[in-house]
Amino acid sequence: MAVVLDLLNDDPRKGNESRPRHPEKAHRPDQPIARKPEWIRVKAPGSPGWAETNAILKANKLVTVCEEAGCPNMGECWDKKHATFMIMGDVCTRACAFCNVKTGLPAPLDPKEPAHIGEATAQLGLKHVVVTSVDRDDLDDGGAAHFAKVVAAIRAASPATTIEILTPDFLRKPGALEIVVAARPDVFNHNLETVPSNYLTVRPGARYFHSLRLLQRAKELDAGIFTKSGIMLGLGETRNEVLQLMDDLRSAEVDFLTIGQYLQPTRKHHPVKEFVRPEQFKAYESIAYAKGFLLVASSPLTRSSHHAGDDFERLRRRRG
Repeated sequence: MAVVLDLLNDDPRKGNESRPRHPEKAHRPDQPIARKPEWIRVKAPGSPGWAETNAILKANKLVTVCEEAGCPNMGECWDKKHATFMIMGDVCTRACAFCNVKTGLPAPLDPKEPAHIGEATAQLGLKHVVVTSVDRDDLDDGGAAHFAKVVAAIRAASPATTIEILTPDFLRKPGALEIVVAARPDVFNHNLETVPSNYLTVRPGARYFHSLRLLQRAKELDAGIFTKSGIMLGLGETRNEVLQLMDDLRSAEVDFLTIGQYLQPTRKHHPVKEFVRPEQFKAYESIAYAKGFLLVASSPLTRSSHHAGDDFERLRRRRG
């Protein structure tokens, strides 16, 4: 069982419902939202398993990134009681053109959050847990020490649980990566999201080669850690750019690559340039394996934390 949860319950900004979710996008012209092809459609949530998971989340006053990001796999994952903890609040300091998480000035860190996550991991009996976060450029270390405390709390409360962290880039935060890797997570994940030519329009607050170096440095700091990264297709990338990105990741010794279809959250977000067909995803998967990745997940509905627990077991077997 693997879980995506945001444990911030007392955000003082939630009282101002008139504030736009994405103030930086409010005055942008509307972009048309293309009709999704048949292969990208999923069933609406509503199964008994989904209802049970929803009841547990509501009873514990938890907010999920599944809802915040509009994940198409929410029905499937909640039916299986899969989730991923999202720490440090639900407000991001970045303004990526693809992301539906709220942007603005976040609230202070909750010092009790690591213990709450450890307790929830133990109570849910999770074998594998994914911990992600919003970007926290307002913090001196980008939230690195908070990540480390969460990993330690999970280990203390549920020693058998394997831990995967999906971190921000810690841009201009010297020493932050070292703090996170020293906590010894089993998987270090940081998503490149897209090819370099798209960064100025899609991920303007980030730098492609910094993210690539972050992944490489994580492996240098701990050769035993699994490293992982993911990208979205349909943002205007070319095939050759995707293949070059694969080579860049292999040069950084990244073990696991995820490739999914970008879906436009609202008319204010970056438009979908193309719905890539399933057979093209399979072709990319074959190429990525040929380039030396230990594991590749490539399909229109692939997301970074989708099937994370099962994938971790496959990673361990393949390394062995």
